[in-house]
Amino acid sequence: MLITAIRPHRKGLSLLVLDGEPAMELDSGVLYREGVRVGAELSDEELYRLCQKSNEVRAREKALYLLEHRAHFKRELEEKLRRDFPPEAAQSAAVRMEELGLLDDAACGRQLAGELLGRKGFSSSRARLELCRKGLDPALAQEIVEELAPPPEDKIRQLLEKKYPLAARDEKQRRRAVNALQRMGYRLPEIRQALRCLDETIELDEEQIWQ
Repeated sequence: MLITAIRPHRKGLSLLVLDGEPAMELDSGVLYREGVRVGAELSDEELYRLCQKSNEVRAREKALYLLEHRAHFKRELEEKLRRDFPPEAAQSAAVRMEELGLLDDAACGRQLAGELLGRKGFSSSRARLELCRKGLDPALAQEIVEELAPPPEDKIRQLLEKKYPLAARDEKQRRRAVNALQRMGYRLPEIRQALRCLDETIELDEEQIWQ
């Protein structure tokens, strides 16, 4: 294949024209470093290698861009990169970010767990599930949650006092509180115990409340 033109294009890319036909957009820096010039012949193998190098460079640039905005788990970053690049380029970029010290699953996990358990008020089980969904290793997620999670009864009581102060006496607010706490991952026995701690003298119609 004859390189008939190399046209500067968008965002650091150049359009490679082969045998008079637009072929593909490749990273301009890769083309320069590889000595690709108009008038040269290009084999299929050489073109494939250029595509690989271009994808690797662009995937690393995208990874740096994503990490500038917020911390990512390694698997989370790789999955995002796979939306725009081949799996090999995405994996290579994630590994490189880890080598550079820009990825730290343990630190990222503790940061997210603190937010889930604190500001959002999630239960230990719900927080652990969310960490795993983000790509954290299940064993590490369990370790972090056990380290940071407060006793469930204390957290439920805190949430009830802050958001549903009448839950122990008002049936409508009690139902709303129970539904919300269940969505956060708390179990009914834990919620029941916390409600009773608000007012030990209250009589709860459990058949009506907990169904």
